[in-house]
Amino acid sequence: MPYRSLAPCSAGLAATPRSARSALPGDLAIWFFIFAELLVFGVLFLAYAVARRSQIELFNSEQALLDRRSGLFNTLVLISSSFAVASGAAAMRAGQVRRCAGWLLGAWALGAVFLLVKVREFRHDADIGMQLSRNLFDMFYLSLTFFHFMHVAMAMVILSVVLWNTVHGRYSKASHTGIETASSYWHMVDLVWIILFLLIYVLH
Repeated sequence: MPYRSLAPCSAGLAATPRSARSALPGDLAIWFFIFAELLVFGVLFLAYAVARRSQIELFNSEQALLDRRSGLFNTLVLISSSFAVASGAAAMRAGQVRRCAGWLLGAWALGAVFLLVKVREFRHDADIGMQLSRNLFDMFYLSLTFFHFMHVAMAMVILSVVLWNTVHGRYSKASHTGIETASSYWHMVDLVWIILFLLIYVLH
């Protein structure tokens, strides 16, 4: 029993009845991890807000250089991916294993689209001279977006494991904690991006 709560990336992705864990969806350990991640991002967002207030003109001029269409597109992509993950979990709860696998594959594909678009955006940023040492805005923008980029990549790895387990029949209508664990983490990554998008691309 203790092994389950200490190893969310392995035991947490196994087929364990939800009732054996907690009222929260997924493995309880993933929620400690999610809350820790949200705390880290919250501190970074607060630091960004304070820095922006001290150099509003610089931040406004640098924000105008960003590719907002790509940022908006990626926001819609991640929102759609969250819908797909939630639909996959709902399908498994209904005992529809193949439909669940299809939704999870769709979410994974949308995650890949997000990463590809973001890589293209990073290239655009480099072409216009953005770099960590250029100014305070560039440091925050590049650090925050790359940090989030790595979280999307991690979420895709987790989803890959869950998708593999789904295809190989390791989950059922009554036992699918791993899917809910991956779904919870994916929603966190989506939520962080929405806040990041509003702060960096929209707020002026």
